[in-house]
Amino acid sequence: MPGNTPKVSPTLQALIDKGLVDSLPRSFAAFCFDQMKDWDLLFPAERSYFERLFGLLDRTSPEVVARLFQPLREIESRMGMTEKTWPRGIFTLEQVDFLNRNRYYPEWRAAVSKIFAQLDPVLDAEITRTGHARLVIVISPSQLPADPDRMWTRLEALGKRVSIEPPKRPEDFLPLLLTGEEQSRRAPTIAHSFAAGKKGGAYSSWIVEVADGLSRLGPEGSAVVKYSYDALAPYRKRLMKDVQSVVDAQETPGPRQFSARLKQMKILASEGEFAADPILAEFARAILLSGNGTLLINNTFVEWATVQAVRRARPSVTLVGFGIRNKVKPFSSLLIYADQDATNPIPSQMDTLGSYVDLEVFYQYVFQEFEKYAEYRKNTAYLFVGDGMEEMLAIAPPDFPLMQAADAQKLPQVFGHLKEWLGV
Repeated sequence: MPGNTPKVSPTLQALIDKGLVDSLPRSFAAFCFDQMKDWDLLFPAERSYFERLFGLLDRTSPEVVARLFQPLREIESRMGMTEKTWPRGIFTLEQVDFLNRNRYYPEWRAAVSKIFAQLDPVLDAEITRTGHARLVIVISPSQLPADPDRMWTRLEALGKRVSIEPPKRPEDFLPLLLTGEEQSRRAPTIAHSFAAGKKGGAYSSWIVEVADGLSRLGPEGSAVVKYSYDALAPYRKRLMKDVQSVVDAQETPGPRQFSARLKQMKILASEGEFAADPILAEFARAILLSGNGTLLINNTFVEWATVQAVRRARPSVTLVGFGIRNKVKPFSSLLIYADQDATNPIPSQMDTLGSYVDLEVFYQYVFQEFEKYAEYRKNTAYLFVGDGMEEMLAIAPPDFPLMQAADAQKLPQVFGHLKEWLGV
């Protein structure tokens, strides 16, 4: 067993102690160790994946496992992987460089892909057998210059357009949809209700948005994970300054040192309510420093944070609130992590048309990302909603109530269907 074995769960540690990982090809084992090295910062869904992966290998006959990994072992031999060139349990930039420069790298990638192509369907089947109904609501801002028939055009063939009876007061549109009550009632949203139920719990319900219109709904102090681009403004602006100062001072001689420096830029308690949760604090840092444009463009932040939440946390209920972005100022500001308002005297201008164009692509990106994973296939209801619009797009299994709706729906009625679907 490698001396730098990461801290993992007792279940996984028992398999490591048993020698399972040592029996695998060194590049495969090193990759897995690298993914697990920050175990305490992984979401439960990520930890579960590794437990299920190694559990599957453990209960599979040694002969089958040997056949599965034999092609990769042969390629590693041809690549010249030895204890000297690739110590067990190590996966650093040197190993990445070793792979990229090796003439057998394409064959290595193909062999690894083939391994997962055989393992992942088995793991997906396990998820499907224990699956439950899930919900995704993607909300567009009321300022978009588009009618319902020009919305969600890339996805409309996959679902059904459902007519809505708008409320008397426009400001009650989202509260009625998400809580079934007017905003003044402070009723719990569908995300709150699920998080508090028997199928919910930590990291099961998420709100990702530009402003705070969704986050302000429902009770405070709930188990709902909330990320708001506007609420993160103090942290975002500090990151811009810190990153720029590191670059200007040339403090980091290479990418490894620069990456290590970025990992030190953690959120402060005054910059976000989730700073006390190491997993959520690290998630905030990662999405702001790894996404292209997430520090500067609000809708890009929402799209990227949603995609990463799906990949890592696999939430059961996800509320996504897009907004109107500003027109991007001279492109140099995107390259230097600079606060555009502070460095460029040109007044910021809202870009409603550009936002509409962007969002038509983002709707598709978000939907496709969810559908990549077994947790969401055939048991997820997607609602694409425009704030104040008299029509929404529903993509869902046939037994989702709205798929049979013939008449225009009142928003509390829609909320009732959501509760019925999730069983809360």
